[in-house]
Amino acid sequence: MSAAPPTCGEFSRALVIKLRHHGDVLLTSPLFTVLKQAMPACDIDALVYAETAPMLDGHPAIARVHTIDRRAGETRLGDELRLFTTLRAQNYDLLIHLTESWRGAWLARFLRPRCAVATFSSLRPPAPLWRRTFTHLAPLPPLGNRHTVDCHLDALRRLGIRPRPNDMALVFVPGAEADARVDALLADHDLSAGDWVHLHPASRWLFKAWTVAGYAELIDRLEARGQRVVITTGPDPREMALAAEIRACCRAAPVDLAGRLTLKELGALIARARLSICVDSVPMHLAAAVGTPVVALFGPSNENEWGPWQVPHRVVTSDYSCRPCRLDGCGGGKVAECLVFLTTNKVMAAVESLLVETEER
Repeated sequence: MSAAPPTCGEFSRALVIKLRHHGDVLLTSPLFTVLKQAMPACDIDALVYAETAPMLDGHPAIARVHTIDRRAGETRLGDELRLFTTLRAQNYDLLIHLTESWRGAWLARFLRPRCAVATFSSLRPPAPLWRRTFTHLAPLPPLGNRHTVDCHLDALRRLGIRPRPNDMALVFVPGAEADARVDALLADHDLSAGDWVHLHPASRWLFKAWTVAGYAELIDRLEARGQRVVITTGPDPREMALAAEIRACCRAAPVDLAGRLTLKELGALIARARLSICVDSVPMHLAAAVGTPVVALFGPSNENEWGPWQVPHRVVTSDYSCRPCRLDGCGGGKVAECLVFLTTNKVMAAVESLLVETEER
């Protein structure tokens, strides 16, 4: 492993690999900004799973977003060979791999960049083949001590690139088409930007969600306060069923956009909200990326690692001594008591506090 950082100006083409879920990919967006600031003449590409590409499409520091199918197998062999050929033709002289995936490591060996950077957990030494694959390794601190964005940026720090605070914001570009559709939807419901609250009650991991009764009471109290509420979910039938249960328990009539928006449209919608209420999920990170204040409900996951980044926010948690356990519910039972026993009063207090703060800004 090389000891000294290379000269940044030597690089002409860079590839950043992040083969993870949507939120993980969005949290890499500051890295591209910082890298471009350090190397303005460098063309910087990304490689992500196909379904996560919208998180980086349109990023001003990214030249091209390459995609790969999440599944590996014989049926995808032809596609992967074409991708490898395309990537090899780019002649990358810098590669940054941001997970412990061996798929990315084999790509690094195949592409043979002059400089290849990867991270590894400081709790266990990297495998010998991992060491031989990369020229620079960046050790990550134990879980819980730093935000994921900062951990990503350690790959650049290993190269001697020091991020500036103003370059570390999340970046998400909805695009003109998404903006136009969202404006039309809001007009249909007689809503203007900044005069309503967004609620995204679900996550792809439903053990991160709060209770139907809690959400319904929160909506009723917000509507009684004169604050209209717009509900969204992803297209997953389980998420849409959760939204339907919440609406059925409400006395008020929130605007229902559950399952009706693309990721780009969801980001455009959240950008027009006065405030967003989410669990630890992609919409929480979208809110941070578009600058919308966010109230985030956290249970098993760790807000120090995954909380709202560089945006006015409130994090609502319980006092359970076992959290954050990072388990899929207590005992692996898909129900997290540290979340389900959060009181509506506690969540509403966080919402009201943030509303007052944003009124004063």
